[in-house]
Amino acid sequence: MGPAAVPDPAVLLKAYDEQLRTDAETPNATEVVRLGPLRLVTFAGGRGFVTYPGLHGADEVTIRGWVGQVVDHYRRLPEISSVEWKTRGHDRAPGLDEALADHGFVPEEPESIMVGAAAGLAVDVALPEGVMLRRITAEADVRAMSAMADEVFGDPVSDHRATAVLRGMQRWPDWEIWVAEVAGQMISCGRLEPVAGTDFAGIWGGATRPEWRGRGIYRALTAERARSALRIGKTFIHSDSTEYSRPILERSGLVKVSTTTPYTWRR
Repeated sequence: MGPAAVPDPAVLLKAYDEQLRTDAETPNATEVVRLGPLRLVTFAGGRGFVTYPGLHGADEVTIRGWVGQVVDHYRRLPEISSVEWKTRGHDRAPGLDEALADHGFVPEEPESIMVGAAAGLAVDVALPEGVMLRRITAEADVRAMSAMADEVFGDPVSDHRATAVLRGMQRWPDWEIWVAEVAGQMISCGRLEPVAGTDFAGIWGGATRPEWRGRGIYRALTAERARSALRIGKTFIHSDSTEYSRPILERSGLVKVSTTTPYTWRR
C-alpha cells in the first residue's frame, strides 16, 4: 500500500480512541485514580496527568465539578508539582476550556494528532549522498543523539533528558532509537515506541539539524521506523506534532485526525 492509500480518517480516529485512550497511554504510571470517565495519573518526578476516552455526554456543570475535584486530588499530593490535562479537539466537552482556565490550568500550543497505516509509511526514500541510517543502543550514542536534539531545539544540552531515554529503553526493550549520520556526525534522529496490547507504535523525538532539512532525511527515518513497526506486528503509527512537523509527517503518509491541547496546572 502506498502513501496515498491510507484508511479513512474516521477509521484511524476510531482506532486511536479505542486503543490508545486507555491504560496503554500511560504504561509508566505509578498510580491511577478513577473519577467518572477520567483517569488521574501520577508519574514519578512529581507529574500528574489527566486523560480519558471521552466525557460520556457530561454537561457543563458535571465537567466543572470534575475539574475542581481533579485539582483537589492533586493538591493533596505534596509531591505533585504540575498536572497536564490532555484535551482532544473532537471530544464533546461543554465548558471544559473555561473550567480549566478558572481552576488555574494554562493552555499550551495545540498539536495535531497524526495517525497512519504503517504499511503506507514504509516506503523507499532516497537519501543524500553520504547519509546513513542506523539504530543505536549504546549509552554513548544515545547521549550524543540527545545532545544533538537539544541543540536543534535551542535548549541547553541536558544529561537529564538523555538519562530519561536510557531508562525508557531499559524498561521497554522494544523502544528503538534511529539516527541519520554523515561522516560520523548525527544530523537527525527519531524514536519508535510500540504500544503494548494495541496495533499502534508511536514515533517521537524527531529532530534534524537545520542545514539538512528539506532533503528527505526525516522522512527516511520515519519509513525505517514504520518498517520496524510492521516487523513486530504493529499496523498503525501515531504521533502528536507541532505545526512545523505536521507537513513532514503528512508527506510521509500520516493523517491529521484531530487536535490535542495540553492544559497545565502548576502548584
